[in-house]
Amino acid sequence: MHFTFDVEYNAIVASVGKPLWVLRMSISTLTSPAELVVLSVKRSEARCRLLGSGTFFIFRTNNAWDLVPGETVTVRPHKQWIYAKQSCFSGDLVSARLDVAILDLVPLRLERQGIWDPKEEFWGEEGEPLDERARQLMAWGPRPEFEMEQVLPLNDPDDPDGDPIISSNELKDTGNYLAARQILLELCESDLRCLDAHAHLGNLVFDESPADAVRHYEVGLRIGELSLAGLGDGLLPWGWIDNRPFLRCMHGFGLCLWRLGRKEEAERAFDRLLWLNPADNQGARFNVASLRAGEAWERSS
Repeated sequence: MHFTFDVEYNAIVASVGKPLWVLRMSISTLTSPAELVVLSVKRSEARCRLLGSGTFFIFRTNNAWDLVPGETVTVRPHKQWIYAKQSCFSGDLVSARLDVAILDLVPLRLERQGIWDPKEEFWGEEGEPLDERARQLMAWGPRPEFEMEQVLPLNDPDDPDGDPIISSNELKDTGNYLAARQILLELCESDLRCLDAHAHLGNLVFDESPADAVRHYEVGLRIGELSLAGLGDGLLPWGWIDNRPFLRCMHGFGLCLWRLGRKEEAERAFDRLLWLNPADNQGARFNVASLRAGEAWERSS
């Protein structure tokens, strides 16, 4: 819970006979405990929204880097104040969880693009027997293709250098990970439905910490899944480029599960990826084969 109250000072006539004016401020105060949606993080603070409301807070904590945009945190506030017209507080982080259903997000649109016919795909040289996956797809028959809406805030389509994802990747390639991360966090703060921001946040920490990377990938994956109720047996092919952020999240999620020893979950993730994108531009079929052979994850995977 929280309380909001206004502080307003009318014109006050000072002893010198001149009016003094003080700006009106709206102050939001948290009660303990409170649930907040993480929007963006910095080294020692997180910008959050009170769950179920449009009220924003700055949460000061030494554990800010441990927070993931899109997750919901339960906090116990201690000290509260106003700084630069923003409601701020410090306190204890009690718990964090992922539940995108409570975030009040508008699902990304799915636009139908045509029909995919497995008979028109290349499954090997003529006369060679089909593998099990190809036989299943052939037996199922034609399926509709869809393209998922891609949300990319801060993008300037008229500026060839205005794509924030490309800018972030260029900074990453030069070793400036903090600046690359800041761009991605600004995208999340603008709209949590920017799936590519979640995917690339996962990429930034994938090598060093799969336990952190899997959380970023899963946020993007679960937000994208809000749109799949009307998909039926449809596909989300890689060839429709706006599907790629969602497919990247799913692929990264599967790799992290594999690295973390959650092999059955990883196999299910890759199987699902192959169902949605049978052309398998990401090599998921090789990961499935390795998992079924009992192999451990390797960096080349």
